[in-house]
Amino acid sequence: MNVLERIINAVRGSTTARPATGVLSGRHRGQPWRDYPADGLTPQRLLSIFREADTGALSSQMALFEQMEERDAHLYSVANTRRLAITGLPWEVISAAEMPGWGVGRHANSPDKRLADEAAAHCDAALRDCGSFDSALAHMALALGRNISVVELVWEANRDGLAIVDFIPIDFERLMFDRNGELRILTDDSQFEGIALPPNKFIVHIPHPRSAHPMRGGLSRVTSIAYLAKHFAIKDWLVFAEVFGMPVRIARYQPTATEKEKRELLTMLRQLGADATGIFSKAVEVEIMQTRLPGETNLYENIAHYFDREMSKAWLGQTLTTDTLRTRASAGAAAVHDRVRRDLRDDDLRREANTIRRDVLTPLTRFQFGANAPVPFFRRIPDQSLDPHSLAQVLSVAVNDLGARIPATWAHASLGLPQAQEGESTLDGRPITANAER
Repeated sequence: MNVLERIINAVRGSTTARPATGVLSGRHRGQPWRDYPADGLTPQRLLSIFREADTGALSSQMALFEQMEERDAHLYSVANTRRLAITGLPWEVISAAEMPGWGVGRHANSPDKRLADEAAAHCDAALRDCGSFDSALAHMALALGRNISVVELVWEANRDGLAIVDFIPIDFERLMFDRNGELRILTDDSQFEGIALPPNKFIVHIPHPRSAHPMRGGLSRVTSIAYLAKHFAIKDWLVFAEVFGMPVRIARYQPTATEKEKRELLTMLRQLGADATGIFSKAVEVEIMQTRLPGETNLYENIAHYFDREMSKAWLGQTLTTDTLRTRASAGAAAVHDRVRRDLRDDDLRREANTIRRDVLTPLTRFQFGANAPVPFFRRIPDQSLDPHSLAQVLSVAVNDLGARIPATWAHASLGLPQAQEGESTLDGRPITANAER
């Protein structure tokens, strides 16, 4: 059993394992200091940080990823674009009876369907009543770069059983793995060994389970080399601009000038650079020489843009939606690149939905309705890509010509039209007679 399987099994637990009520991990460690591993970062130091993370010490790598987004505007942009494609969509809880394949062997009015609908309504109300759930979803989206995020479920006992009253995102620098590969959380009482994660108490989201260790995945680790190389290039570019980009100011003095006059002349030259004004004697000759930039002047800029494109490929799978000024391409190619980004979004949505169903909806359903109750599904509501006019035409063909059964509530919501309430006056359109004549 690899590390990922052990983490999932520990968090999932058994269907009868009741979680502890209240806050287990604490809301913060209370440390007044912060680590800045990106300061003076070198390839050797970066490799050392990765090796520390592979052994279970995650604090330096997590702090590095946070600093990377703070210091690189392009990385911050593409990372937010990838995350907002998920968190910007509304969500809903779907009854298991509405999923494909439910009706096989089951009657529409069977007790199983009523129980499934009741479980979905209960979970939906529980999540919407808890105002911190959206913050938990935003914290989970950060796992796209770090490849892991943990949120504590705060349970509270009431007359109906157990209810979730809060979601507490766990700071990334508080996560660690022990020698056995078990995920643990550092607390004020256990600042070195950390505490184990009891079942049905935490959400653990790992969106890129491509290897046996969670720290060897994640988009921030993939782009860290590009980040380091880009900032080396920018540093050299600034040094180059300082040496070759500023004009040289030269003053020639008479051989009879004293040391005091020379010092005053040097002071005036420095003021000339800052204030662009100066007073000189007629005996002093001042010359401003414009430097010529040797070689390729766009070398450092091209290097920076190259690594920007590498970051865009890693996070968005393409470059045309982030580098439109420098890249010439047809509208068809841009549409293909946008579809690639949508494919990544759909995969992120699927993995998020699986985690929420496993770690949140399953214990909510089991503790309220028993171990055999159908667990509902979590789903984001994707945005409608068609404009209202085109969507109306599609609906007309689907309903009138193909006989498709489209929910009226979905059609009203997709078209942006309100649904009339009972007894409310409505607009009378012309009768549809085309199908009858045919």
